[in-house]
Amino acid sequence: MRKSSVIAAGLLACTALPASAKDAPDIEMWRLDCGKLEISDIGPFSDTHLYDGEARMLTDSCYVIRNGRRYLLWDTGYPAALKGKSETAYVFTASLAATIPDQLAQIGLKPEDINFVAVSHYHDDHIGQVRNFSGAELLIGAADAEAITSGKMDATRAQFAPFLGEGATGKVRRIVADHDVFGDGSVTIVAMPGHTPGHKSLVVKLPRSGPVMLTGDLYHFEEQITNRGVPQFNTDRADTLASFERFNQMADNLDATIVIQHDPRHLVRLPEFPESAK
Repeated sequence: MRKSSVIAAGLLACTALPASAKDAPDIEMWRLDCGKLEISDIGPFSDTHLYDGEARMLTDSCYVIRNGRRYLLWDTGYPAALKGKSETAYVFTASLAATIPDQLAQIGLKPEDINFVAVSHYHDDHIGQVRNFSGAELLIGAADAEAITSGKMDATRAQFAPFLGEGATGKVRRIVADHDVFGDGSVTIVAMPGHTPGHKSLVVKLPRSGPVMLTGDLYHFEEQITNRGVPQFNTDRADTLASFERFNQMADNLDATIVIQHDPRHLVRLPEFPESAK
C-alpha cells in the first residue's frame, strides 16, 4: 500500500473511534443529606386539590459535582443552626442531621474547595447554608436574584449576605437562560421557571452512568410528573406547565435519569453517601 493510502486509512480509523476516556470530562457526583421535611397535609402542593389531606415525608437533597479539580455545590439545604433540632411552621416540620461541611469532610473536602455554589431557587430549604461558601462564585437565576434584592425579601437577602447583601463582595453570576458551568457541556444549569421566577434545574452528564437531571423544585414528588400537579405557592402556573414540558422532553431526548430532589423514593437512583456516581 502506498504511504498516502496508509495515512488515509489511519485517518479514517481514527475518525471511527470513540473519544478516549482521557478526553472525556472527569465527572463525579455525591448526594448530600441536607434535611428532612415532614408535611402533615400536602394539599398546598396542588392548586386543583389533588393531594388534600395527605401526609408525606420529603427529603432535602444537595449535591456536589466534581469536574477534574473543580467543584460545584448544587443547593444548600436548611441552615446549619437547625442541626440536631426540628422546627414546625404551618404544615411543615423541618429537621437537619448533619451540615454540609460535616459531610464534605467525609470526602476530604472543605468549604473553601467549592468553586461554584448554585441554588435552584430562593426558598429557605435550598439556601440555608449558602453563606458558608462565600469564597465560591454564586450561580443563581437572574429573576430570582432580582426578587431577592427588590426590597421585599429582606430575610432571604440576609441569607445571601456575602453575595447579594449591602456592600457584598462575593462573586455572582445571574443566569438568564441556561448556563454551562464548567464550559465543557458536562454540567448545565437549565431554566425551568414557574416555581419561582428564576427557578433552575441541573443536567449532569456522568461518563459511566449517563445523564442525570436534578429537578430542583420543579417536581416535589413523582406523582406530579403524571398528574401535572402545580403547587399553590408557585409564582407562575403557565411557566410551571411549560417547564414541565421542557424538562420531560429533555429527559426523554437525553435518556436521562430523573432525580426528584425531595422524593425519598428517588434516593436509590444515586449511590448512598459517601459513595459517588460516575
